[in-house]
Amino acid sequence: MEETIFHKILAGEIPAHKVYEDEHVLAFLDIFPLAKGHTLVVPKVFGETLLDLSAETISSLWQGVQHATKKIKEVLSPEGFTFGVNHGEVAGQSVPYVHVHIIPRWADDNGGSMHSIVKNPPSESIEEIAALFT
Repeated sequence: MEETIFHKILAGEIPAHKVYEDEHVLAFLDIFPLAKGHTLVVPKVFGETLLDLSAETISSLWQGVQHATKKIKEVLSPEGFTFGVNHGEVAGQSVPYVHVHIIPRWADDNGGSMHSIVKNPPSESIEEIAALFT
C-alpha cells in the first residue's frame, strides 16, 4: 500500500484545516473546494474503498459525517448539503483512501442533484436488472 495524502494529514505531516475530529475520523476542508465549507471526512482506519472497511468503521465514518455536517450547518448556515463518495478510479476517486465529501449547498450555487452526475440509463428493464440479484 502506498501512503496517500490522507495518511500524511492523519499523521500530522501535512497540515489541514480541521472541521471535526474524534477517535475514529478526521473532517477537514477540501483544498480544492466546490463550495464554501466543502469538507472531507476520512476514517482513521485505512481502506481504499468502502468494501475494505468493517461495518463498525463505516458506522463511525457516517457518524463523523453527521457531526461534521452539524458543525458546518452551525457555522455557515447552508440551505442544504450534497454528500458523495467516489468509489474507484472510474468513479472519480483521485485519492485511494475512503473519504466522504460534504458539500454545503445554497439555492443559487448552480449545482445539480446526484442525478446530474451520470447520464447512462440501462437498456434493460428494471425487472431484468432486478432478476440478476435473485
